[in-house]
Amino acid sequence: MAVGRAEIEGLDQARQDVGSVTVEGELIQEPIAGVHLRRAPTHADERGTLSEIFDVRWGFTEDPLVYVYHVTIRPEQVRGWVVHRTQNDRLFAYAGVLKIVLYDGRTESDTFGRVNVLHLGEHDRALLSIPAGVYHGVRNVGDREAAFVNLPSVPYQHDDPDKYRLPIDNDIIPYRL
Repeated sequence: MAVGRAEIEGLDQARQDVGSVTVEGELIQEPIAGVHLRRAPTHADERGTLSEIFDVRWGFTEDPLVYVYHVTIRPEQVRGWVVHRTQNDRLFAYAGVLKIVLYDGRTESDTFGRVNVLHLGEHDRALLSIPAGVYHGVRNVGDREAAFVNLPSVPYQHDDPDKYRLPIDNDIIPYRL
């Protein structure tokens, strides 16, 4: 039996939810230009699981594989906002539950000012490409340590890093991690 609008307290002040996925389960949000997502199927058997991270044959990116590092994030902790001038990041989220938020800060981009929000990790392993000029922040929204691997397009330069940070709360990015 359906309930009429007048029969639910506060419904007149609530806004109707807008769907976030299609019937097929694809995200509805428009992606930021240059951002790509490749889901990674997890193959399980009695020994454990296997999930492929990167293969040049996929054509996922033209950037070479030159440097790889591993990052962990404790529950409720945040890494970001970070942006690079020349480096493209490729994050492979595989453990815990990560909320990854992207903001297109490239003033010449067709998607300048657009925000993308993704939830990736052990439930939905994926490789995510983030072009230079796109701010990114990562929050562990799970209840245990989360992790990702980064495969950036250039090695980290310890004496002159291509890494710029904004405070978590700032007036540039219209999203609160």
